[in-house]
Amino acid sequence: MRQDYTAIRSVGRRRKKVFKGFVYGFLIFWAIVVLFPFYWMVLSSIKSYGDYNAEFIPQFIAKNPTFENYISAFSAVPLADYFWNTLVFTLGTTAIMLIVTVLAAYAFARLEFKGKNLAFTLFLSLMMIPSELVVITNFVTATNLEMRNTFLGLILPSVASVFYIYLLKENFAQVPDELYYAAKVDGTSDLKYLWKVMIPICKPTVITIAILKVIECWNSYVWPRLITDNQDYFLVSVGIQEIRENGFGRENIPAMMAAVVVISVPLIILFLIFRKKIMAGVARGGTKG
Repeated sequence: MRQDYTAIRSVGRRRKKVFKGFVYGFLIFWAIVVLFPFYWMVLSSIKSYGDYNAEFIPQFIAKNPTFENYISAFSAVPLADYFWNTLVFTLGTTAIMLIVTVLAAYAFARLEFKGKNLAFTLFLSLMMIPSELVVITNFVTATNLEMRNTFLGLILPSVASVFYIYLLKENFAQVPDELYYAAKVDGTSDLKYLWKVMIPICKPTVITIAILKVIECWNSYVWPRLITDNQDYFLVSVGIQEIRENGFGRENIPAMMAAVVVISVPLIILFLIFRKKIMAGVARGGTKG
């Protein structure tokens, strides 16, 4: 009897190891598939123009690596100025968006006012409307207000997000009502309660929203492309297109890849530093109870 039990356990362990090996093998394969474009981007950026175009069969190793393309990325077009514009746009938009999101989420989660549920339902329905549909309206409005080629015109259409407000509102709703009532008994104002209690408790979600907004702004292309035709206000996303059309020509792929690598590095570093907070914030915002 004991031998049969031991044999069954041995078979179960073997199956478990085989299954675990299959899972890990699949994850490694999928990681390679996902990371390969990044490897190819970096690899192409360190190949010279001549070597890249001489490859009839793509080579997965650079025989004569060079950093000349990175120098060209900053000399052919004002890439440093585009970085500065993108930084101003990203920080300005994220700061204003956080203020709007925190206040709106708090109002929907804690304050009681007539028509709150109806207003929130209508507000959520906006998520069904693709953002591209309101681009024309925003463009006409910004043009009529003479906000083209200004940072104000770049920032204002991006300071509100239905999804971020919903995410933070659900997180605020998890905070026990007893804390709010106790604060009110002590004479604490709503703004002070929000600043001293709600934000510290929901800090992971707030940080997650800020990071996601930074990534969104850094990668923004459609609106900056429409609202700016002055090079002084170009962002890095628009600058890449200018690099392709005016800077290096349509055939100099290594130089374009070098510019893309330079632009991607800040976001990669940001994600690696805050990846745990992003995961924790999204998981907490999506869990209720």
